[in-house]
Amino acid sequence: MKIDLRVNAQFDLDGSIRPTSIIWEDGRVFEIDRILDIRRAASLKAGGLGIRYICRIRGKTVKLFNDEGHWFMEK
Repeated sequence: MKIDLRVNAQFDLDGSIRPTSIIWEDGRVFEIDRILDIRRAASLKAGGLGIRYICRIRGKTVKLFNDEGHWFMEK
């Protein structure tokens, strides 16, 4: 199952995208403390294929996916 999210991101000159914070369904904003890994991967729990960002947010490791501009996390 997917949790759809709005994401603030930095777009670099080389075309790469780095998420900087996520905006939760209820409007709360969570800053991304660190990006641990970026790679093309499938979401095995929620379906979809795109860029997977393994991020650290408030001490927790989460998987954030960008599937052609659609941002989501696995529930």
